[in-house]
Amino acid sequence: MFTSFGSSRSSLSGPGSSPTLSQSRNEEHQLLRLQQLLVLRALGVGLPEVGRILAEQIDEVDALRGHHRRLLAERDRLDALAGTVSRTIAELEQSRKDGTPMTAINRPENLFEGIQPSQYQESLRDFPGHAEEVARRVAVMTPQDVEAGQRERTTQMILLADLMAADHPADAEPVQAQIDAQYQALTELRPVSAEEYRTIGRSCVDNEAWRAAYEAIAPGLAAYQRDAIEAYVTTRLS
Repeated sequence: MFTSFGSSRSSLSGPGSSPTLSQSRNEEHQLLRLQQLLVLRALGVGLPEVGRILAEQIDEVDALRGHHRRLLAERDRLDALAGTVSRTIAELEQSRKDGTPMTAINRPENLFEGIQPSQYQESLRDFPGHAEEVARRVAVMTPQDVEAGQRERTTQMILLADLMAADHPADAEPVQAQIDAQYQALTELRPVSAEEYRTIGRSCVDNEAWRAAYEAIAPGLAAYQRDAIEAYVTTRLS
């Protein structure tokens, strides 16, 4: 197969000729662009967005690193989704076996689908410093990045709801591990003091929009998140 390809190229280039260095580099560049296009399309990116990305991402290595990060994020999302489906199957089987009701946990892939980043600002009115940093980060994010963040946050809420349904106390280690991951994500945006994090926890119940989001996943989840943050602040940040 390779021999046939080589013979065709030689006949096209003329007798005795061989590809020049510039020709080889051009072929490599075209192959890389094709790979970028295929990866982006496989991720569900539309053709107009693919064209924009290919036009702006001049360095192929940097572009492919970006694609690689997207693939890893998608893999993690699918792993989390597969875990959710597996738990749902187990609950259904147990419910049919002994007649116990299924845990009332809503499991959307993206709880925040259709919500634009600009709409976050109102719900963050009590945290102006955080709202400013979120707005700055979101301004340079693609729609795909925003959606990935929404899906990740949805997954975190469902995982916490699963722990609540399994009767883990708010200060139990598995719960605190989830809260620690949330806290570390917050501090990547800006420093968050113990008192501010405590206030954020209380806002899960006191802020109407936040409470509604948690309760949309599972009844009682807002208070569970608040109590878990309170325990985290007391034991790890004080």
